[in-house]
Amino acid sequence: MKTIGMISSYHALEKQADWLWQQTPQPFGVWGNMQIKSLASKPDFLLMYQFNFPKPTEKKSLLDNFRKPQTSEIKIDTLLRQLPKDRIIYLLREPPLEEVVEKHKLAYQEAQKYCGYVSGPDDFAPTPDYMPAIWYHTNSFRDLNEMPAPVKISNCSWITSGISRTANHRQRLDFLKALQTSGILVDLYGRDLPNWVKSSGELSNKWYGIAPYYYNLAIENYSGNNWYVSEKLWDALLAWCLPIYYGGSAADKLLPPGSFLRLPSLDEKGISYIREITKTPDAWYEAKDAIAEARQIILHELNLLNWLSNFVNKQG
Repeated sequence: MKTIGMISSYHALEKQADWLWQQTPQPFGVWGNMQIKSLASKPDFLLMYQFNFPKPTEKKSLLDNFRKPQTSEIKIDTLLRQLPKDRIIYLLREPPLEEVVEKHKLAYQEAQKYCGYVSGPDDFAPTPDYMPAIWYHTNSFRDLNEMPAPVKISNCSWITSGISRTANHRQRLDFLKALQTSGILVDLYGRDLPNWVKSSGELSNKWYGIAPYYYNLAIENYSGNNWYVSEKLWDALLAWCLPIYYGGSAADKLLPPGSFLRLPSLDEKGISYIREITKTPDAWYEAKDAIAEARQIILHELNLLNWLSNFVNKQG
């Protein structure tokens, strides 16, 4: 049994001992011949998951010697748990938005100094590839794997946020405003939404904002290449929803035909499409078998735990 430790710049994961344990059929994050154990002090492998490398520190003043060291001042070597380069994996998972492309390129360059495998959903990544699937439902793997479709009692939902720091984020907010004024019945959930949004509030568990619905709007922050696809799609399908999806072509290569619908654009044409589809649940019933197939692919093949297990097997 091989253990895989993890470090990330996502602050919520820094001390999370049970990271991804809900994505394995066995207790304690065991999948096949390996165990994800993020806080392990002496793992066999280390996953650097969306890790932001520190910027070079500026020259210190005498006063700085008495201050608590910042994260950017910590040497990378102290985080690598004494593992050789070929046992360290770097996965970048954020989209290559125009505003962060240069930052991503620098991250890949830095990662290649320490990691034997460096990948991300960018054409310019050392190994361009789809992001292995993670999801944000708290249901156990066994529940998701064996459950029939839950009772559907509502029409359509959208879980989004009020982030507006990039042009793509602002385009999504403009579409949200247009959708609200269209009169189409879509229940909105999310955090930090603007005051003008008629929101049903934040959710501690995305399941409750997706599973009771026939349709879910799964709108990516980025749709400009053939690699990027995120948990927005996995979360909708695992809750037996038919996603109305806006994103790049990666989803078409990973999932069976008919398991999701394509939102044509974030404009009036897209609004008209949502209005037509959500008039009846007919499209959901037609897609039910394809959704069932897609769920098995997500759980057993695209799953990050399966990806890691395969990586361990190749390393021997």
